[in-house]
Amino acid sequence: MRSLPILLDTCAALWSSEPAGLSEDARSAIAQAEKDNVPVLVSPITAWEVGLLVSRGRVALRTEPRRWFDELIEAGVELADLDSGILVDSSFLPGDIHSDPADRILAATARAFGYRLMTRDRPLLDYAAAGHLQAIAC
Repeated sequence: MRSLPILLDTCAALWSSEPAGLSEDARSAIAQAEKDNVPVLVSPITAWEVGLLVSRGRVALRTEPRRWFDELIEAGVELADLDSGILVDSSFLPGDIHSDPADRILAATARAFGYRLMTRDRPLLDYAAAGHLQAIAC
Protein backbone atom coordinates (compact mmCIF):
# COMPACT_ATOMS: atom_id res chain seq x y z
CA MET A 1 0.00 0.00 0.00
CA ARG A 2 1.27 3.44 -0.89
CA SER A 3 2.01 5.76 2.01
CA LEU A 4 0.17 9.04 2.55
CA PRO A 5 1.88 12.43 2.36
CA ILE A 6 3.51 13.64 5.58
CA LEU A 7 3.07 17.13 7.00
CA LEU A 8 5.87 18.07 9.40
CA ASP A 9 4.85 20.09 12.39
CA THR A 10 7.31 22.73 13.56
CA CYS A 11 9.23 20.49 15.97
CA ALA A 12 9.51 17.74 13.33
CA ALA A 13 10.75 20.27 10.77
CA LEU A 14 13.34 21.56 13.24
CA TRP A 15 14.49 18.07 14.23
CA SER A 16 14.52 16.71 10.67
CA SER A 17 17.80 18.52 10.05
CA GLU A 18 19.44 16.71 12.98
CA PRO A 19 20.52 13.11 12.28
CA ALA A 20 19.30 11.82 15.65
CA GLY A 21 16.49 14.34 16.05
CA LEU A 22 13.64 12.16 14.84
CA SER A 23 12.58 8.78 16.17
CA GLU A 24 13.37 5.65 14.19
CA ASP A 25 9.65 5.31 13.31
CA ALA A 26 9.58 8.88 12.00
CA ARG A 27 12.74 8.40 9.94
CA SER A 28 11.28 5.16 8.53
CA ALA A 29 8.02 6.90 7.60
CA ILE A 30 9.92 9.63 5.75
CA ALA A 31 12.12 7.06 3.99
CA GLN A 32 9.01 5.10 2.93
CA ALA A 33 7.34 8.27 1.65
CA GLU A 34 10.44 9.09 -0.38
CA LYS A 35 10.55 5.51 -1.74
CA ASP A 36 6.86 5.77 -2.70
CA ASN A 37 7.46 9.23 -4.25
CA VAL A 38 4.98 10.70 -1.76
CA PRO A 39 5.60 14.26 -0.61
CA VAL A 40 6.89 15.36 2.76
CA LEU A 41 5.52 18.85 3.35
CA VAL A 42 5.85 21.82 5.66
CA SER A 43 3.27 24.54 6.21
CA PRO A 44 4.00 28.23 5.78
CA ILE A 45 2.79 28.59 9.39
CA THR A 46 5.97 26.75 10.41
CA ALA A 47 8.05 29.63 9.02
CA TRP A 48 6.06 32.01 11.22
CA GLU A 49 6.36 29.76 14.27
CA VAL A 50 10.12 29.24 13.83
CA GLY A 51 10.57 33.00 13.49
CA LEU A 52 8.71 33.52 16.76
CA LEU A 53 10.70 30.82 18.55
CA VAL A 54 14.01 32.32 17.44
CA SER A 55 12.94 35.91 18.21
CA ARG A 56 11.95 34.85 21.73
CA GLY A 57 15.21 32.97 22.30
CA ARG A 58 13.50 29.57 22.58
CA VAL A 59 15.29 28.07 19.56
CA ALA A 60 18.77 28.72 18.18
CA LEU A 61 19.45 28.05 14.51
CA ARG A 62 22.76 27.97 12.66
CA THR A 63 21.30 30.54 10.25
CA GLU A 64 18.54 33.13 10.32
CA PRO A 65 14.98 31.72 10.25
CA ARG A 66 14.12 32.79 6.70
CA ARG A 67 17.25 31.11 5.33
CA TRP A 68 16.61 28.02 7.48
CA PHE A 69 13.12 27.68 5.99
CA ASP A 70 14.42 28.21 2.44
CA GLU A 71 17.03 25.49 3.01
CA LEU A 72 14.31 23.09 4.19
CA ILE A 73 12.45 23.64 0.92
CA GLU A 74 15.67 23.39 -1.13
CA ALA A 75 16.34 20.03 0.56
CA GLY A 76 13.15 18.65 -1.00
CA VAL A 77 10.46 19.29 1.61
CA GLU A 78 7.46 20.67 -0.25
CA LEU A 79 5.45 23.70 0.76
CA ALA A 80 1.90 22.80 1.80
CA ASP A 81 -1.00 24.94 0.66
CA LEU A 82 -2.35 27.38 3.20
CA ASP A 83 -5.41 29.28 2.07
CA SER A 84 -8.25 31.13 3.71
CA GLY A 85 -10.39 27.99 3.80
CA ILE A 86 -7.87 26.15 5.96
CA LEU A 87 -7.53 29.20 8.22
CA VAL A 88 -11.30 29.32 8.71
CA ASP A 89 -11.48 25.53 9.16
CA SER A 90 -8.89 25.77 11.92
CA SER A 91 -11.46 27.74 13.92
CA PHE A 92 -14.07 24.98 13.64
CA LEU A 93 -12.15 21.76 14.25
CA PRO A 94 -14.23 18.91 15.66
CA GLY A 95 -13.47 17.33 18.99
CA ASP A 96 -11.20 18.53 21.74
CA ILE A 97 -8.05 20.32 20.59
CA HIS A 98 -6.09 23.03 22.36
CA SER A 99 -6.12 26.67 21.29
CA ASP A 100 -2.57 27.03 19.89
CA PRO A 101 -3.16 28.72 16.52
CA ALA A 102 -0.25 27.08 14.69
CA ASP A 103 -1.27 23.60 15.87
CA ARG A 104 -4.87 24.24 14.87
CA ILE A 105 -3.74 25.36 11.40
CA LEU A 106 -1.53 22.28 11.05
CA ALA A 107 -4.41 20.02 12.12
CA ALA A 108 -6.78 21.72 9.67
CA THR A 109 -4.21 21.37 6.88
CA ALA A 110 -3.67 17.67 7.59
CA ARG A 111 -7.43 17.07 7.67
CA ALA A 112 -8.11 19.04 4.48
CA PHE A 113 -5.55 17.18 2.38
CA GLY A 114 -5.42 13.77 4.08
CA TYR A 115 -1.85 14.24 5.29
CA ARG A 116 -0.29 12.38 8.19
CA LEU A 117 0.93 14.93 10.71
CA MET A 118 4.39 14.18 12.12
CA THR A 119 4.57 15.58 15.64
CA ARG A 120 5.70 15.12 19.24
CA ASP A 121 3.02 17.49 20.48
CA ARG A 122 0.92 15.50 22.96
CA PRO A 123 -2.35 17.40 22.31
CA LEU A 124 -2.01 16.74 18.56
CA LEU A 125 -1.20 13.07 19.14
CA ASP A 126 -4.24 12.82 21.43
CA TYR A 127 -6.35 14.55 18.79
CA ALA A 128 -5.20 11.94 16.27
CA ALA A 129 -5.87 9.09 18.73
CA ALA A 130 -9.44 10.42 19.02
CA GLY A 131 -9.78 9.83 15.26
CA HIS A 132 -9.68 13.42 14.01
CA LEU A 133 -6.51 13.10 11.93
CA GLN A 134 -3.65 10.72 11.20
CA ALA A 135 -0.38 11.31 13.01
CA ILE A 136 3.13 9.90 13.27
CA ALA A 137 4.91 10.38 16.57
CA CYS A 138 8.38 11.72 16.05
